[in-house]
Formats: sequence, C-alpha cells, structure tokens
Amino acid sequence: MAYATLDELKGRLDWELDEDELRIASAALEDASDLAVTYGREWPEATAPRLVKTLVLKSAARYMRNPNGYTQSRAGDETLAWSDIGRDAGSIYFTREEIRLLEELAGRRRGLSSVPVSAWGTRLRPGRSSVPVDYGGDPFPLFADQASPW
Repeated sequence: MAYATLDELKGRLDWELDEDELRIASAALEDASDLAVTYGREWPEATAPRLVKTLVLKSAARYMRNPNGYTQSRAGDETLAWSDIGRDAGSIYFTREEIRLLEELAGRRRGLSSVPVSAWGTRLRPGRSSVPVDYGGDPFPLFADQASPW
C-alpha cells in the first residue's frame, strides 16, 4: 500500500531514475506510507487526505536525494551539509512538523486532557456531579457511589 505513485515521486525529482533507483523509490513510497499510518491512521488509499500524499512524497523524495544518509558532501572547494538530519540520516522519516500534521489529520491531539473515569460499579450521581474549582473555570466532574458525602 502506498499513498502516492512512482510517477508522482518522479515528478518531484530532478533526474531520471535508473532501474535500481526505481526499485528503491517504490520501496521508499511504501515505507513512507507505512510511517504515515504509524503517526496518523490508516486511511483508505482512494480517500486519503491530499496532505498525506504530499507528506509521503516529501519524505520519499528526501530519502531519494540522500539514500546513504550523508551529513556532509564535499567536491573540490564546495561543501554541502545537512546538519538537521541527525539520527534519521539514510532512512525514511518525517520532520516534527510533518508528524504534527499527520496527527492532526488523524484527529489525534497532543497535550493534557481530562478523561472521565470511574471505578467498577460506581456511577455519576445526579444533582452533585461536579466539584467546584478555585480558578474560576468549569467545575470538575465527580464520579462517586451512593455512600459518598458529595
């Protein structure tokens, strides 16, 4: 399963791929798609958001430009460096911003959230179902059994 096609990836590269590069590019698209599922969710190929396809193509193209994971290249008096790659050099990866986008597309939210939890056999008591808070916000939900003084 891949969220983008080989032809779409070829359109993002500025050279013609040989037979070995075509094989590697196909695998890169599959790997990037698998990684997109890991950070996001498993979207059906036909209905995946366009941004998922874009992120998969960006990741695969990034890999195809530097499959050996070089962090520096030197030819004569010219030097090219990729200082931001780090441990991801030579692999399919998404940047932090790309991961955040995938999580948002999947409906995942990072951060702290409150989830109502109750013990087995307890229930939310009508009438007194929340505890006031001292910071002027919404009352905090209280789950208790009938024996509770609240």
